[in-house]
Amino acid sequence: MESFFKLKELGTNVRTEIMAGITTFMTMAYILVVNPGILSGADLSFTSVFLATALAAGIFTIAMGLFVNFPVALAPGMGLNAFFATTIVTSKATGHPITPEMGLAAVFISGIIFFILTVTQIRQLLIVAIPDGLKHAITVGIGLFIAIVGMKTSGLVTILVFEDGGTLLSMGHLANPSVWLTIVGLGIIGIFMVLRVKGAILLGMVLITLIGALPGVDLVSFSSLKGADWAPDFGELNFWAMDFADLFTTGLLTAIATFTFVELFDTFGTLVGTANRAGFFKNKEEGTKKVGKAMFVDAVAVSGGAMLGTSTVTAYVESSAGVAAGGRTGLTSVTTGVLFLLSLFLLPIALLIPAPATSAALIIVGVLMVQSVKEIDFTDLVIGIPAFLTITIMAFTYNIANGISFGIVSYVLLAFVASLTGEKKHKIHWLMWVVFVIVIARYVWVGGE
Repeated sequence: MESFFKLKELGTNVRTEIMAGITTFMTMAYILVVNPGILSGADLSFTSVFLATALAAGIFTIAMGLFVNFPVALAPGMGLNAFFATTIVTSKATGHPITPEMGLAAVFISGIIFFILTVTQIRQLLIVAIPDGLKHAITVGIGLFIAIVGMKTSGLVTILVFEDGGTLLSMGHLANPSVWLTIVGLGIIGIFMVLRVKGAILLGMVLITLIGALPGVDLVSFSSLKGADWAPDFGELNFWAMDFADLFTTGLLTAIATFTFVELFDTFGTLVGTANRAGFFKNKEEGTKKVGKAMFVDAVAVSGGAMLGTSTVTAYVESSAGVAAGGRTGLTSVTTGVLFLLSLFLLPIALLIPAPATSAALIIVGVLMVQSVKEIDFTDLVIGIPAFLTITIMAFTYNIANGISFGIVSYVLLAFVASLTGEKKHKIHWLMWVVFVIVIARYVWVGGE
């Protein structure tokens, strides 16, 4: 173990690495419940998504540890799972033309594209092409998007529909147990996070579940645990449940582009940030090489997760918690991955988690993502206007792709106009022009929602 993970060389030991792996697992274990809760809204069964989530997180996090020796964990990503369930696929009751199986096929194809972009180095080029302010705006917009999903799911926010077809967001009724329990949950998780309690989100969800079981609340019933089958039934797993028919006629090309585009920035930021915090960039060449290897594992994980039956798998920023606890090698990731695989035996408990617990977690994750707003210079209007449009349109149209599209188009136009005045601060990368044309073509030929 010492020679394989280079523990002494990286200034760590087995005990520290295992504890760091446990810390990472505690900070991101909420995804085991939150992801099935979100994707079940797209007519995927809670059980199948739970199994897929645990397997994908376990298998690909272990792969990251063994093949890259990097303390980063992977799991289905927040934001893209909500995009999958609320925009790409909706309940069959709405007559939506895109089925869950077609959505998974779109994720699988985005993974293939992601792998090709990684091999050809275009992935790294895109990261350079997009200005930092716009990257941070995408993160902020997705944070708001996730928070809205959580508020809507809990009933904290309701949608009023008028006779003319217009809609308006409104406050839910506080007498509704789901609404006030979500508010209590936000308070509990918030206090835990302020006190820097490890696994604050997961522990908060546990407490919310216990409160939900109290007489008079009755949102949770522990009676379901009696006689429950704790052994995972892999027959419930939607393995290779993908439909590649009609991908070019139902608007899924935009979805594939969005999955790929968002994943590019999400993963890059997480991998570079974690590597930097772990000290790998003290040797820039070695750090760059390690991040490059991690990108390959991450690209394979996207398609691998779709094969198992879940939305886009990505590197998790919560991995930084394990690094902060001393994790420096792949042993941290292997530990986290093993714990995810062991969680396969906890399905009966996961089924108890009520919507308020999931919703509170979503809103808090939104808070964490919105923190990136401080990195955006809104006084520079060439960046400020596109960033604002990215954030607001993404949230208000309830569509991640719309936000990214408006951000890119407005940035290219404003930067071009600025260049005509002799301003050289915002040089437009040639690849941005290519993306600009693709986005315009999408709205002209396909239209938007």
